[in-house]
Amino acid sequence: MPRVLVIDDQSDVRAMISIVLRINQFEIVEAASSPAALKAFEEQGFDLAIVDIFLQGTNGYDLIGTLRERMPDLPVVAISGMTALDFLSESPGLSDVVCLQKPFRPHDLMRAIEAARGSVRPSVATAR
Repeated sequence: MPRVLVIDDQSDVRAMISIVLRINQFEIVEAASSPAALKAFEEQGFDLAIVDIFLQGTNGYDLIGTLRERMPDLPVVAISGMTALDFLSESPGLSDVVCLQKPFRPHDLMRAIEAARGSVRPSVATAR
């Protein structure tokens, strides 16, 4: 069962993502902050990370960079409700991060995960 690290400072968003992923046979570890995410990442192996770009006290962009320093091929889905995430595709080393705009539907989340894991390769996934 693939293990996913879900990092978002909003508990309701983490809960929604976790429910969708558990239904789809993923094992979930939740983190509400960058320090909690890094601790979990050091203690366990992950097959994918879902990272909110705007985390309280830090930003997900830096967190993605740190995770990628430790595991360069880690599939990542970046989520945000406040900005377009197109800038990630222009950043060195982060061009393969799949972006998903909040709010999103469960189907959109699963397509973004498929893209991040290499099944599909859209540059930006958006809710309709």
